[in-house]
Amino acid sequence: MKRLIYLFIFLFIFSQPVFADDKSDVDAMLRERMDNVISLLQKNDMDKQKRNAEILETIIPIFDFEKMGKLSLGRKYWPTLNEEQQKEYTSLFVERIQESYIEKLDLYSDEEAVYEEPFMVKKKIRIMTHLVSKDNDVDMLYKFYKSKRGWKIYDVEIQGVSIVQTYRSQFDGILKKGTVETLLAKLQRSGNFALPDGKK
Repeated sequence: MKRLIYLFIFLFIFSQPVFADDKSDVDAMLRERMDNVISLLQKNDMDKQKRNAEILETIIPIFDFEKMGKLSLGRKYWPTLNEEQQKEYTSLFVERIQESYIEKLDLYSDEEAVYEEPFMVKKKIRIMTHLVSKDNDVDMLYKFYKSKRGWKIYDVEIQGVSIVQTYRSQFDGILKKGTVETLLAKLQRSGNFALPDGKK
């Protein structure tokens, strides 16, 4: 019994620095990427198309859009898609969510980003941020998980509203009345699905 207790204490003590380092690394990564995005948004003389391309180049490495797409369908629907449908859905979902992200960024062109300390929820890391301006304060909670490619964002809550849950609700409504083909057809048309806008 004592050996088990000692083993538990040993594992607890020596696992703490790992989590601490991970939180520090994820915090630094998010700050760097998001600060770069805000810096790009403040370049009013920059060609918008070029700006948007650079913003996507900045954020894509820290987001797992494919996982977000899978989570948005959930266990109820994802397994019902065949391999070809899964590939088409994932491709369309990533395209739509990136378009929506770029569109929503125009709402946050003059804010200052304020970051809270990262914290663990089970084995995942969360960081609350605030986009603060004179007229508004938008809360954004970034949720990270450790993938084979490092720490990636798998969901974001904007003013307490989860992007994944928002899409899941929309997709569930479509699939209850229609088919996978119905959903894919809607995803093919830009503008059908949007991220929460963060307005109070």
